Amino acid sequence: MSTKNQFGNQGWTPDRIKDLSGKTFVITGTTSGTGFEAARILLSKGAKVVMLNRNPQKAENTIASLKEKLGNGIDVTNIKMDLSEQASVKKAAAKVLEKVTRIDALICNGAIAQVPTQKITADGWESQMGVNYFGHFTLQALLFQLIVKSDGRIVTVGSMGYDMGIKTIKFDDLNWNKDYTANDAYSQSKLAQIMAIYELQDRLEKAGKTAVKAYACHPGASNTSLIKTSGSLMTRLVWQLMKLSPLVQSAEKGAYPMLMCATEPNLDQSDFYGPTGRGNWIGPVGAHHIEPHAKDKVTAKRLWDLSEKETGVKWNI
Repeated sequence: MSTKNQFGNQGWTPDRIKDLSGKTFVITGTTSGTGFEAARILLSKGAKVVMLNRNPQKAENTIASLKEKLGNGIDVTNIKMDLSEQASVKKAAAKVLEKVTRIDALICNGAIAQVPTQKITADGWESQMGVNYFGHFTLQALLFQLIVKSDGRIVTVGSMGYDMGIKTIKFDDLNWNKDYTANDAYSQSKLAQIMAIYELQDRLEKAGKTAVKAYACHPGASNTSLIKTSGSLMTRLVWQLMKLSPLVQSAEKGAYPMLMCATEPNLDQSDFYGPTGRGNWIGPVGAHHIEPHAKDKVTAKRLWDLSEKETGVKWNI
C-alpha cells in the first residue's frame, strides 16, 4: 500500500478538473461502468465527448441518460465502432476525423475480460487481444496525427491483470491455440496495452513530439458489468460476491484514473496510475509501482513491430 500520494491523502479527484469548454475527448466503451462515468464527468465540465460503442441502441440510451442528468445542452455524440473488427475501427476513425477538429485526449477504455473459451476475431486474433489491444492500437494510430495537431493525449486503461497471468507476450502462440485460459489471455492483452504506451513514449521522445502525452492507468476493482458481459458463470458468481466486499469501489471512482490522465497537467508519463490502497484495487488515486516486465524494452519493440505488421497500420511518428 502506498503511503505517499502526490495529490494528498484523498488522492486525485475530479474537483481538480478545470473548465473544459472547447476541448474534445474521444472515449471507447461508454454505455456503462467507468466509461459512462468518465463521459458524464467530462461533459459536466463543459467538454465535447465523442463516444465509440458497438451497440447503437445502447449508445442512444446512454446519450438520453446523460442529457437527463446534465441537460440537453451537452455536446455528446456516438460513432458506431466494434473493437473486434479492424474494418469497423478504421471506418469509425475516419468518421471521427470528419466530425472533430481536435482531440485533446483519446481514452482507450473499452474492453472484454475473462472470455471462458478461446474465440477468434474476424481478423484472426484471440478475442481479448483483438479487442483490448489490436483494436485500440489501430484506433490510436489512425487518430494520431490529429492528436499531434492538438497537443493531445492518449490514455490507455489497462488493468492490474497485466501482472496476474503470463508476464510477457507469447509471440510463439499469440492466440493461445495451446493451453488457453481466460485469465492468461486477458492478462496478455492488458500487458500488451500497457507496454505499447511506454513504447509510444519512447518513440515520441525520439521524434521530438514531446507535446503529445501517453499515459497508462487502470480502474482498480470497480463495480462494472465487464465480467458479467464476457466472463464464465463461475467467474461471474465470484465477482458478484466480491462486489459485496469492501475490496470493490464504485464505477465512478474507477473512472478517476483515466480522467486524471486525460486532464491533469504535468503528470509523469513514466508512472502507472490507479488506486493506491489495498492491492491497488481501491483507495486514493495516484501513481504507484509497476512491475519491470511491463517496461521490457526488447519485448515492447517486438510487440510494436508485430502489431504494425498484423494490423497493416503504420504509425506516422
